[in-house]
Amino acid sequence: MTTGTPIVYAHLATVLPAFVIGTYMMVSRKGSKIHRLLGKIYMVLMMTTAIIALFIKAEVGPQLFGHFGFIHLFSVLVLYSVPKAYFAARRHDRKSHALRMISVYVGGLLIAGSFTLMPGRLMHTWLFT
Repeated sequence: MTTGTPIVYAHLATVLPAFVIGTYMMVSRKGSKIHRLLGKIYMVLMMTTAIIALFIKAEVGPQLFGHFGFIHLFSVLVLYSVPKAYFAARRHDRKSHALRMISVYVGGLLIAGSFTLMPGRLMHTWLFT
């Protein structure tokens, strides 16, 4: 099992504030100046955390090229959806923007985050053993 390597700490340093900001964004008023500012910060954090996650070796389940696991698909979701959401917002396409940002939050944070708590994964070890 991978121990707390610097890349894992870098991932946590970006994903934890992204989770806090993303949660706030989901329940706060949309379209305000603070929404736009926090949205940009959130997008940068999510893109950064997705890129960092690609460098963390999957150690649970099947692997592709001895490195990538199913959980890395959430990084692909984020790397595709965040730019699409940004440009949708720039076009004032609120529906597309909202759909993509909800998918990033649910897939990239809630579902992927839940997988990290499964037995055999580092976060499970840190939190439950």
